[in-house]
Amino acid sequence: MPQQAAIRAALTDAQSALQNLLADADTLALIEKAGDLLADTFKNGGRVFSCGNGGSMCDAMHFAEELSGRFRRDRPALAATSISDAGHLSCVSNDYGYEFVFSRYLEAHARAGDVLLAISTSGKSPNVLNAVQTAKAKGVKVIALTGKRESPLTEASDIPLATPAGAYADRVQELHIKLIHIMIELTERRLFPENYR
Repeated sequence: MPQQAAIRAALTDAQSALQNLLADADTLALIEKAGDLLADTFKNGGRVFSCGNGGSMCDAMHFAEELSGRFRRDRPALAATSISDAGHLSCVSNDYGYEFVFSRYLEAHARAGDVLLAISTSGKSPNVLNAVQTAKAKGVKVIALTGKRESPLTEASDIPLATPAGAYADRVQELHIKLIHIMIELTERRLFPENYR
């Protein structure tokens, strides 16, 4: 396939995935619900944690830094942390196993009234599922980002955001970053409406 054709095919595929999401009224309603949950959590003094593996960890980090740092305009920092500290990850994976790197962090830091954004394109990552189990035991609400409508992560979460987008994880992740930005915008619109006038 010539390079130009490959480029056009990739963009067309991504466009199709986005159109399918736009047409999915149920998922759009769940995105709104997630934004409300995040805003309420911050308003009530709670914290938001995020976790994932590989590219999903990068998305978890991006989500947290946009909240604790800056998204579009200046506003107070919001209490968000991605579970991505190398010291913690290597310690826990060495002592307990990699499947416990996220759950152990939540065991130490999460409190009832907090929120976990759990990201797994397959919806099956053992360490993410363990994190969800620990979160729920502590009274922490769970927003899931997955690529599968039916998966263990979807079933275990309070707000499942599934973005099936083809045969490969990269299309799913492209939609995940869009949902991450939208959830941050919805949070800011609730807490800092002056930034959107």
